[in-house]
Amino acid sequence: MSIGLKKGTVVLEPHQEAWDMEGASICRKIKAILGDDVVDVQHVGSTSIRWICAKPIIDVAVAVRSFEDIMKHNAELAENGIVYRRQDIPGQHLYRCGDLDHDIVTHFVHVVICDSDAWHNYINFRDYLNAHQEDARAYETLKTELCAKYPEDRESYIEGKKDLITELLAKAKVWREE
Repeated sequence: MSIGLKKGTVVLEPHQEAWDMEGASICRKIKAILGDDVVDVQHVGSTSIRWICAKPIIDVAVAVRSFEDIMKHNAELAENGIVYRRQDIPGQHLYRCGDLDHDIVTHFVHVVICDSDAWHNYINFRDYLNAHQEDARAYETLKTELCAKYPEDRESYIEGKKDLITELLAKAKVWREE
């Protein structure tokens, strides 16, 4: 299984079933560490969408009742290779896994409050694109174009996806409500 990228780079690979297995494995690991302090853990992001290519980094969304519920586990998480990075956007904390001494990231763990918009966005986006292959392919096409344009600039790659992601999240929300 190919997993991991050097910080800041963009490489896309065809979907691999091994990503699904790794997603499930890291979810189980996080649940075991957090116990009753976690509400839910889900494999999300492009590696969880079977129709499309993705950066070989596993994204996981973790729902907690409060951020203190996970912060008290930071030492144990780090001992298990899940290292706290920062609050990357308001209302969300980011952890990473990989060979961090060499700037290789294999997993991103996004911690959000359960039942928040952020939680629903992660789940709805994944489920919608897995159910709507045409929209998933449009997303893949944009990702491929941006990867070719910004192979060494992940921030520009991410920025280039924002408008389409916003559009797809709106569609996903309507779809979920139906």
